[in-house]
Order: sequence, then structure tokens, then C-alpha cells
Amino acid sequence: MAASSSSLLLRRGATGGAGRRWGPGEALRRLVSSSEAAPAEKVPARSPPVMPPFEHRPRPYAGWSGDEILAKRKQFLGSSVFYYYQKPLNIVEGKMQYLYDENGKRYLDCFGGIVTVSCGHCHPDIVNAVVEQTKLLQHTTTIYLNQPIVEFAEALASKMPGNLKVVYFVNSGTEANELAMLMARLYSGNLNMIALRNAYHGGSAGTIGLTGLQTWKYPIPQGEIHHVMNPDPYRGTFGSDAVAYAKEVEEQINYGTSGRVAGFIAETFQGVGGAVELAPGYLKLAYDTVRKAGGVCIADEVQSGFGRTGSHYWGFQTQDVIPDIVTMAKGIGNGLPLGAVVTTPEIANVLAQKIQFNTFGGNPVCSVGGLAVLKVLDKEKRQAHCADVGSHLVNRLKELQQKHEIIGDVRGRGLMLGVELVTDRKEKTPAKAETNLLFEKLKDLNILVGKGGLHGNVFRIKPPMCFTRDDADYLVDAMDYAMSGL
Repeated sequence: MAASSSSLLLRRGATGGAGRRWGPGEALRRLVSSSEAAPAEKVPARSPPVMPPFEHRPRPYAGWSGDEILAKRKQFLGSSVFYYYQKPLNIVEGKMQYLYDENGKRYLDCFGGIVTVSCGHCHPDIVNAVVEQTKLLQHTTTIYLNQPIVEFAEALASKMPGNLKVVYFVNSGTEANELAMLMARLYSGNLNMIALRNAYHGGSAGTIGLTGLQTWKYPIPQGEIHHVMNPDPYRGTFGSDAVAYAKEVEEQINYGTSGRVAGFIAETFQGVGGAVELAPGYLKLAYDTVRKAGGVCIADEVQSGFGRTGSHYWGFQTQDVIPDIVTMAKGIGNGLPLGAVVTTPEIANVLAQKIQFNTFGGNPVCSVGGLAVLKVLDKEKRQAHCADVGSHLVNRLKELQQKHEIIGDVRGRGLMLGVELVTDRKEKTPAKAETNLLFEKLKDLNILVGKGGLHGNVFRIKPPMCFTRDDADYLVDAMDYAMSGL
């Protein structure tokens, strides 16, 4: 019986033999009985997709079990240190875009150590450079001369547009943003900073203030920081209207400050916030407004830099702007604790009025590793690769969106992507429970993705930049398989 006929039968009842009328209840009983008497033809169970082959055999693991590690972690690490999955994975080895657990099971890493592994896990060129430098000289600080730090700084400055030629090395994105904010305040002579809602700029006392997501903010003084609307084309109040969002920056300066500000900081692609690409043309308008108010403009490239977007080497270049200060970390070291701030000579000079020093920033090992990263990205043409694979992946994800109503938005570019899940496309209701369920299902299919957004309903797809088209197809096929089972 067709579904429409069944529905009609259940709503109105039906007529039996000799004109006898059945009520809806009797109709339902007879319909079920009929179904049981004549079972439908069995449809073969769909097989899960098969992961692409990869020529690497992990070493046998003889360390502590995951259960032992978890027990000691709960005992000796702070309870705020969270982990993924109901039963957390014990990852013991990595090779390029793949990770291996204690049992030798292979996983496709679609999150890259939270957007940190750029060239690939244990890339041989980077490993060799780090090992050789460690054998020779591990640490001196900048009080002595050493070639690696200046060689790396020169190479990094060559990647920057305009007069962004002075480099300060630090150990993380948080440190980089702290230093950038200090520079902005000293150079401008003002205190007020403008940041975006839905932004993430670090977890220190200062950068928590810049961060615009309550899930990452402790109740401490924020420190002369104002948050304006993030120009989110999917959820934002003004859609993709960059002019309207930029007008709000001007109004915040006029009504919320003395009229003079220290600076403005923004990610071009809000990473932790769910891979939100800012509305086209927004940064140019916002930068103009901030500079008129005496402020400097800071681009947070911690996640989007080094060619990951495919179309450009730096995320801010997608908005056709040149910042006054650029911060970077994560992919700059392919897993090494390394960050940097790049600015103009004029802004850099403000730090000379006092002693500015970082014990580990630009140490020989990290400098050699960072330089190796730049060379690998160039040699292997990873920016062009991200453009090619990313375009293919976006097209496949958009096709998947047509099939599954739960996908509200597919966004980003290159290998800096987000897939937002909703229970209602019109209302854009976050699919929190469904996201968590699919998150576990994908892990069971040997796929590791990230989660982001205020409600944790966005899959963050930001793999190592050696991720292939076959990997992209496997990811989408696995998502399709998992979503079909909801």
C-alpha cells in the first residue's frame, strides 16, 4: 500500500466487507497485520565506505593503555583539560594526514591537531631539520647571535605584503595576540580595543577579553575591550551586508569610547567560532573606520594562514587589505610550540622604550622547524593543492547538503571549512544532540573532525594540507553514511 493511501486510511478509517465501517484504530490494527502477513522485500544493508589505502605500518605500541592514561590524567591534570569522545582515543603515532591509536587502528585526521599540523604529521623534512638542530644546539635565547632565528625571520617577512617586515617570535597564538595588543596600545596611545563577537584570540587573562564566545571566557575584568557584531553571512543580523556591519564599528567607537581607539583585531575566518568567513568587503571598511579613530588593525592568522584557504597565502588577502600587525601560530610550526607577530618598523619600535624579551621565542630548534615548514609548503605547492582539493570537497559537501536536511550551511574555502548542522533550516536551530551523535559515528568510521561554534553544532574540517581528493571523498561518503543512519 502506498504511503499516501496508508495515511488516508489511518486518518479516515476504511470500509470492510458488507459495507462495514472500520475506525482508525481497527484500520491501524489491520494495516499492521497485513504488513506482518506480507513482509516487504529485504533491502541489502548498505556497507560503510572504505578508507583510501596508505603505505605506512605503525610501530607496535608497548606504552600505557588508554584507560591507564585517562586514570592518571584525571589524577594529575586539571579537570578543565577536556577530551573528545565518550571513550577518548589514545593516539600514539601519526604520519601525514593519518593518526594511529594504541591498537594500530588508522584514522583520517580532518582536524590537524586543531588546525596546527600544516605539512602533515611527522613530515620527514621537518623531523630531520628539528632532530639535526637539536643535536647541535637546542637553546641560547636572543642574547647571543644565532643564524636560525634571522634566517627564519627573513623567510617569513618575504611572505608578507607591504611594509610588514619586522618579526617577533613567541610560543603560541595567545602570546602573539597579547603582544599585538600591547603594541597597538603603545603605538596609538589609546587603550580601547575593538574585537568581534564569536571570535577566539586566546586563553590568557588579556586575550580572554578579546575572545567573543562565552564558553571560553572566565568572569574576570575584560579590560577596555568592546565587541561588535561579527559579519556572519549565515547567521548575522545583516546577512552579507558588509556596509551595515562596518557601520556598527563606527557607532561603537562613537558611543562606547572616547572616539579614539588602540586597535581592531579580527580573524578573517573565525576558527573556533565555526569556520565563519567574514562578509566580503567588511575588513576594508572596518579598517578604514578604525584608522580614522587612531587605531591599528590586527589580522589574526593563527588558523587561516600559510595557504590553507587555497586562494591566498594569508586569510586577510581574501578581503584585499593590508593589516598593521599580523599574528600567527599553529601551522607555522607543524606542531612545534611556535608563534609570531609581524608588523611595520614604526610600530615595532615602540617596544624599544623598555626591555621586551621572550625566553623561548625563536629558539634554534623551533626556528629551524618553522623554516622547514615554509620550504615544504613551497616545494609541495600546498596552497594550490588546498585550492584544488578544497574546491572538490566543498562541491561534494554542497551535494550532500541537498540530500540531508540537517546540513544548514557549508562554508569556507580551501581546507578551512565548516559544516553547520541544524534541526530546522528556516529557524537555523542548532542540532546539538545530532552533532554529538554524528561526531561519535564518524569516529567509529575512522574519521576525526573538530567541533565549533557557540552551540558546538559545526563540524570543523581543517586537515593537514596534504589531505587528498580521495580523502575528501571518503570523508563525504562517511558523513553521508552516518547521516543516513540518523
